[in-house]
Amino acid sequence: MQTSQAITRRSDSNLAFSFIALDREKKEAMSVLYAFCREVDDIADDDSCPVEERRVALADWHEDVRLACNGGNPRMPVNRELCLVAEKYSLPFELFEELIRGVETDLDQCRYETLEELDQYCYRVASVVGLLSIEIFGYRDPVSKDYAVHLGKALQMTNILRDIRNDAERGRIYLPREELDRCGVDEESLLALHYSSEFHQAAASMAVRARNHYQKASGLLSAEDRRTMVAAESMGAVYWNLLRELERSRFQVFAGPQVRLGKLRKFWLILRTWLRIRLGSNKPNYGVD
Repeated sequence: MQTSQAITRRSDSNLAFSFIALDREKKEAMSVLYAFCREVDDIADDDSCPVEERRVALADWHEDVRLACNGGNPRMPVNRELCLVAEKYSLPFELFEELIRGVETDLDQCRYETLEELDQYCYRVASVVGLLSIEIFGYRDPVSKDYAVHLGKALQMTNILRDIRNDAERGRIYLPREELDRCGVDEESLLALHYSSEFHQAAASMAVRARNHYQKASGLLSAEDRRTMVAAESMGAVYWNLLRELERSRFQVFAGPQVRLGKLRKFWLILRTWLRIRLGSNKPNYGVD
């Protein structure tokens, strides 16, 4: 697992940070899953590389991960490490395929017309990761799959709100056009990084949708699966607090440093989540102010 662990160690990702709540075996498996996600996402995001070259590279990863999930002999180091993980935890190729479809979207699409389009994107790039992750964490209640879907969408929508400036600087707008039109935000002002009350309204509307997904996820997690979902619950706690910071700033994302949580605060949120679950508390880790 050396390649995957090296990729994970280099990352400043909140997902990778949450692995401290896992035992060694699951931590290693999640490092491999994270490394796969990081590799394909980095390909899609590499604007220095022509789009067609990125498309070919993702097609190569698609076929290589098919081999990893079906007992073949993949070429890529991360996928070679994924072979054992996919076999042990019965990770289906179809979910990896859906994830690659999601990141491929960023090659061709830099606008989303409707909330439904954005919802599908969030499912593919985030909920699918959650569905793969819970296979590693372990669960008994099948409703935990719905939990993973809603939590994934909540996390991705929070990411979208945090990254509005970075995405706009790359010519990308993830806030759906129908919401921008409803709030009176024109694309040119957003791409020019112009803050307005209309923009605040559009961002706040997205935050409400994210909140709904956090609340649905929290309500769906059963008591029997709560302990095994400590890393997912930790992610929920971290991103929920990030969403609240964005709301407190009134989504002033165009100026100053990007809204982030410090490592000490993230560590405390993860520790608090772990303690609550270990002590049998049913107190929500997110979704409640």
